[in-house]
Amino acid sequence: MSDSAGHEVLYEISDGVVTLTLNRPDRSNGWTPALQTRLYGLLDEMADDPDVRVVIITGAGRAFCAGADMEMLSAEDPGTGESSRPLLAPMWFPKPIVAAINGACAGLGLQLALMCDYRVASSQAKFTTAFSRRGLIAEHGLTWLLPRLTSLATASELLISARIFRGAEAERLGVVHRAVEPDQVLSDAYAYARDLADNVSPTSMGVIKWQMYNHYDRPLLESMDHSDQLMAESAERPDFAEGVSSFIERRPPKFPPLQRSAVPPMTFTSPT
Repeated sequence: MSDSAGHEVLYEISDGVVTLTLNRPDRSNGWTPALQTRLYGLLDEMADDPDVRVVIITGAGRAFCAGADMEMLSAEDPGTGESSRPLLAPMWFPKPIVAAINGACAGLGLQLALMCDYRVASSQAKFTTAFSRRGLIAEHGLTWLLPRLTSLATASELLISARIFRGAEAERLGVVHRAVEPDQVLSDAYAYARDLADNVSPTSMGVIKWQMYNHYDRPLLESMDHSDQLMAESAERPDFAEGVSSFIERRPPKFPPLQRSAVPPMTFTSPT
């Protein structure tokens, strides 16, 4: 089914894979509170939808998301008029999100892409952190996220200069996983998402995503001890029996939908 009634974000589902399309092509899919509310509302709904296993986010027209809508910024002080939802909400989403970066990806658009779990981009897509060239600073945790995905040296250079770089360089720097020809972005993203939806346990993906964000800054032994506990829990779920049986029988697995109770709540902490 699809939803195309003029919303800021369009929704389409096919066999467990949902495609969300930022739908402000005349404004290069510029970020607005209405777009954020619509996007995050859909993610909230899909978190508990057993028919949804993987989400793809892309942009309508020639851009992915060129950042905050500049007309909105010129009419408001930075930071006002924002959605009540924290921008980092996709990192709490318990299912994989694939960014299909079809064009310009800047500022808040880059932040959105970096919060996704897999990023495929057009080799010709233009990227920039943007903030310093607008008289702003790196916001919404970008100084936490970008160095972890690339390196401190790479993040420092990209954030301070806010220079433009294209998809092929984004792949070399580790900003995206793959850079492909422009007409292959969606097909590549869908192939990756299709493999996850067909062959990977939704509950395993949800727990692993939680581990990645919540174990990163913990001591090694603490992370190992907690992972041992989570492993024991996973061995008791039907997903494990199905994974072993499908492997032995040489058939595709039939994993049950995400078991939300198995995924611990996110525990990002604020400085005291």
